[in-house]
Amino acid sequence: MTLWERSAVELQSLIARHEVSAVEVVTAFLDRIAAVNPRVNAIVTLVPERALAEAAAADRAPMPGRLLHGLPIAIKDLVDTAGIRTTYGSPRYADHVPDADAWLVRRLRDVGAIVLGKTNTPEFGAGSQTFNPVFGVTRNPYDLSRTAGGSSGGAAAAVAAGMLPFADGSDLGGSLRNPASFCNVVALRPTPGRVPDPDRNDLWEPLSVVGPVARTVADAALLLGALAEPLSVPLALGAWPRPDPVAHVAGKRIAWSRDLRGLPVDPAVTTALEERRPVLAELGCEVVEAEPELRAADEVFRVLRALGFVRRYGEEVRAHRDSVKETIVWDVEQGLALDPGRIARAQSMRSELFRGMAAFLERYDALALPASLVPPFPAEQEWVDEIAGVRLNTYIDWMRACTRISVTAHPAISIPFAFTPDGLPVGLQLVGRYGDERGLLELAAGIEAAVGASRRRPQLPARS
Repeated sequence: MTLWERSAVELQSLIARHEVSAVEVVTAFLDRIAAVNPRVNAIVTLVPERALAEAAAADRAPMPGRLLHGLPIAIKDLVDTAGIRTTYGSPRYADHVPDADAWLVRRLRDVGAIVLGKTNTPEFGAGSQTFNPVFGVTRNPYDLSRTAGGSSGGAAAAVAAGMLPFADGSDLGGSLRNPASFCNVVALRPTPGRVPDPDRNDLWEPLSVVGPVARTVADAALLLGALAEPLSVPLALGAWPRPDPVAHVAGKRIAWSRDLRGLPVDPAVTTALEERRPVLAELGCEVVEAEPELRAADEVFRVLRALGFVRRYGEEVRAHRDSVKETIVWDVEQGLALDPGRIARAQSMRSELFRGMAAFLERYDALALPASLVPPFPAEQEWVDEIAGVRLNTYIDWMRACTRISVTAHPAISIPFAFTPDGLPVGLQLVGRYGDERGLLELAAGIEAAVGASRRRPQLPARS
């Protein structure tokens, strides 16, 4: 097995035991990027000389206790990296090179990670299809004619194709879970505050979170453990108990939802998930068809997301309207049209939805549902406007299996679970109790091992 095929946990152990060097690991992943990235377009800015120099320095002066010592990573192109081009997927920032790292990057460097470059994202992270005018579209390693999803599509595709052992991503309405489902990898949307972000422009806003993308649940837990730094900022949750790698899932009570109370779901997704559902019972889990009442979350998400776009991009649209993606202009206009009464009602309803989900999960250990309502769609298609004969009104409607969960502030993970007959990945979303990343990761790891879908890797032979 080559180094790029090994898990992050394995690489961490090999480096710690001095069986391989950081330079060897970084070189293996740089070689893999050179071999397959031209067809996938997941990593859009690469700094190989800088990464190798940092790896060599790590080998000369190893620092015990650094959780990710010598492990390579690439950063989502929405996050500032000092001296490395950061475009936000926008042509206005195509040549932008920040002079300082964002907190997330500083944290990763502090724990020993080696930054190789940047992963692709839609313009300003808007939408769950990864394309932009600067770098173009990111393609799905399982079918290059299909999208990798988004907005962390570059991260998910790079991890799936073996170009990275893991990656960071962010999730507002599914931007971690959707590409994980499409690319057959693991991605965790943590409880808000589990990964604190002192750089964000609203420290009290819980809708957008940072989380890990990885090939295995154990690797996702490793990266989350590195990012979950206790900080004195609002919503920060502090330290958390790490998952037990040999925890048993027998006896867990899982609520199973096909459509989260009436959402349109592509039949290929429903069939794929239902065919693998018996594995949960074989593990000794009690599986009950049940689902919380979350339909009001659609209005809450629309309102609070639109308000956030005004806060983050209102000035950008006002000053440079003609150079900003049409959907972002629409998002900002939706926010500017909000009246105070509607905002207040959405904020109150968010609290009710949280209480309802918390009460629901007192009866169940987790809620299981589709991570995406559709399988990966053609890369040339901007967004899904129809599912199972149901017309959708906006470019975010097809993400409601994720957006409804985001509003509740509960942690959720997408894990590899099934495939359609034509070989497209279908992820299972598991929602856990508030603040209980440990329990959610342990359950996900048990299911992952039994299902085995994560062991099916994309066929991307190196260029001759």
